[in-house]
Amino acid sequence: MSTWLPFALFAFVASITPGPTNLLILTQGSRHGWKSTLPAVFGASLAAAAIVLAVGWGLANTLLAYPLIRRLMAAIGVAWLSWLAWRLYRSPPPNIETDAEGSGAPAFGPRQAAGLQLVNPKTWMMALSVVGVFTDSTSSATQIGVLALTFGIVALPCLALWGMIGSGVARLFHTTRQWQWFNRALALLLLAVAWWSVLAS
Repeated sequence: MSTWLPFALFAFVASITPGPTNLLILTQGSRHGWKSTLPAVFGASLAAAAIVLAVGWGLANTLLAYPLIRRLMAAIGVAWLSWLAWRLYRSPPPNIETDAEGSGAPAFGPRQAAGLQLVNPKTWMMALSVVGVFTDSTSSATQIGVLALTFGIVALPCLALWGMIGSGVARLFHTTRQWQWFNRALALLLLAVAWWSVLAS
């Protein structure tokens, strides 16, 4: 219990604070409603738990031993997030039809959310922190599994809250110009968070 409570608080802070996944779930909620975010919430939470598990079961040793691998993963992640930010920046309001294929806001379902976690620098930094702070050489595979499961469970309501916020924010916008500024603000914030995650790692 003395380890579980601090870890649960850590998982809460790591999941609730703004990151690429949170922002894209917020975008999904603002365009399609809160319920549409639930598949992405489950996909992102499951992927985050799987990353904690993989890192705890030995992947951390490889990442720490080969910095080039970490840098390559970070480069792929920030490139993809920058592309998503660009698509979001150019996306039209939800109620405007467009004939340009691919010009809408990026779709964010369970596969996209899980894939994003795999290249999300924030998620990997979090997983490495979990292993470094909450485990040691005596930690069993079962104990690490419990930590990963706990993280995934804590992440669920945190990410779902971002979808609810997005759904609520959408009710404030009534004009095309308001939606345009909202999309652009989110895109710039996503870009800033993505690059900050890489520079801070």
